[in-house]
Amino acid sequence: MALRDKLAARAQPYLAPGETVQHVLQAQTGPTPYFFLLTMLIIFWIDYRIVVVTDQSILVLRAGKLVPTKPKGDAPLARLPRETVLGPVSGLWGTTEATGEKLRVHKRFHKDIAAADAAIGR
Repeated sequence: MALRDKLAARAQPYLAPGETVQHVLQAQTGPTPYFFLLTMLIIFWIDYRIVVVTDQSILVLRAGKLVPTKPKGDAPLARLPRETVLGPVSGLWGTTEATGEKLRVHKRFHKDIAAADAAIGR
């Protein structure tokens, strides 16, 4: 199963009835991931997030440190209006603060942010 499919499937319990996943991505909070080059202790300061873009809203879910593809907790950290713009992001670790906290998003998910933002205009 592909990573995005796995994330979407694991986010299903957090969705409202009738809500469908359009895009999903992983992000992390804390210091810049480049500090990993200096010390592996950075793993104690990083928290992982799963951002789920649906047809009705944007959910931010807490994810586990050992398995960052698995949501933790009973409720989303945030439920934002679907009109929220997440990007633009650039660089290897793009940064967005649209969710209320500074999230760093790896380049592999930048196209998901661009697609989610483009869908707002439709």
